[in-house]
Amino acid sequence: MEFFCYHRDRPGSLALREESLEEHWAYMDRYAKELIARGPTFADDGETPTGSVHIVDLPDPAAARAFAFDEPNYQAGVYRDVLLRRWRNVLGRTMWDFPGGRTDGNRYLVLGLGEGPAAGLALPLDRDQLVAYGPLLSDDGDTWLGTAVLLRAPDPDTAGAVLNPDLYADIEVHHWEFGGRR
Repeated sequence: MEFFCYHRDRPGSLALREESLEEHWAYMDRYAKELIARGPTFADDGETPTGSVHIVDLPDPAAARAFAFDEPNYQAGVYRDVLLRRWRNVLGRTMWDFPGGRTDGNRYLVLGLGEGPAAGLALPLDRDQLVAYGPLLSDDGDTWLGTAVLLRAPDPDTAGAVLNPDLYADIEVHHWEFGGRR
């Protein structure tokens, strides 16, 4: 089962985040084979961390909750909240398979928070700009709750336009970069 996990930073937790960076990476190293995508999000300045995205393939919701809440930054108080949802890897690849590589262009996380019947399930036309794409689902995988996209785009407005605003209660756009050890 695939899961989307977005830990949002608590305001003022940057020093704590920096202190626990190696512990965070060591924890994620344990999940190297299960990770589909990972990486930090940033404020509009492109430098101040605001959260951490992990898309991971785990056996069940209990394993996903353990992954999210045993994470060292969460345990240390870096994060204020966690969005954890079942997810479906529509592209069928990992971020390491993305043809655009790690560093070419601007990267974004786009979250479309659902309302009503399932929407946005068809892939956008330009697949080559998508790092990861899939629906956010309830724990049982039956109810559509939104869409999560990692993509390359020239700017936040272009990134957000990958989802139709008429089909979502809210759309969030966050600066994002490939995570992990370099």
